Amino acid sequence: MSKVYIIHENSEWTIHLTKRLKELGIPFEEWHLDEGVLDLSKEPPEGIFYSRMSASSHTRGHRFAPEYTAQVLSWLENHGRKVYNGSRALELEVSKVKQYLELAKHGVRTPRTIAAVGKKQLLEAAMKFEGKSFITKHNRAGKGLGVQLFQSIEALKSYVDGPSFEEPVDGVTLIQEYIQSPESNITRCEFVGGQFVYAVKVDTSGGFELCPADACQIGDLFCPAGEEVEEKPKFQVIEGFNDPIIEKYKRVLVANNIHVAGIEFIRNEAGEIYTYDINTNTNYNSDAEAKAGKFGMLELAKFLGEELAAVYGAVTR
Repeated sequence: MSKVYIIHENSEWTIHLTKRLKELGIPFEEWHLDEGVLDLSKEPPEGIFYSRMSASSHTRGHRFAPEYTAQVLSWLENHGRKVYNGSRALELEVSKVKQYLELAKHGVRTPRTIAAVGKKQLLEAAMKFEGKSFITKHNRAGKGLGVQLFQSIEALKSYVDGPSFEEPVDGVTLIQEYIQSPESNITRCEFVGGQFVYAVKVDTSGGFELCPADACQIGDLFCPAGEEVEEKPKFQVIEGFNDPIIEKYKRVLVANNIHVAGIEFIRNEAGEIYTYDINTNTNYNSDAEAKAGKFGMLELAKFLGEELAAVYGAVTR
């Protein structure tokens, strides 16, 4: 029987999707690819395949999950299977450098960014910002890994030479201009099936690591999603959000065969938009969704069910 195959490495980020698939009566199977065996002489099963592989897998002990997933996705695509968020999406998921290059190609403004490998090179790169505030971040990140704000080269040197320095899993650290938001928030635009679903405002006053998943709220002490204050929630769906940037984002997604994504931007004091992240393993905040009556995982489950039906004639309810 054909079904939806969900490729991932973190069940806590997938449980809401499988719940919705069950509600809709859509057959599915999970492929947890933190490890495995791939027989190239075999053909893949019949079905459609949706990848939720994450750039932050190494923080959960799944160091080579993205690399293994890349091989599996190539195998699926080589056999003509329908893959959503396939090889190209994963390529961008694990490299912010490639994200920024792709965004720029489609006329989307990004913060000035310099990639560096090596501590000496990191300091040299920061000197090019000429006394302005800057941030560091990991090239292969997720969950805001490695994001630190610095006001001076001396502060960066203390961090780089100190015990708290976080070595990026791929060795590449980014130095990026700091865009000051007058209201200390960023905006995340959610897309399913390449179509805009909603935008959510995220309060950044508590820090930069902004995973919206419920699992982060409960168990990740570094995720400010768990510090929600009643009068100022961390995540708020923006009612009636409409901006020309949405059409540019759609073009980026189509050009890279990305079907599901959360794209994040920040506005400076002049109201100019700077886009800094394409997250192809998008999660949704249940409290914000419940208040707005909009549900990303439900839309995703419907999309996958419709695609399964279109390819195999499967019946959903």
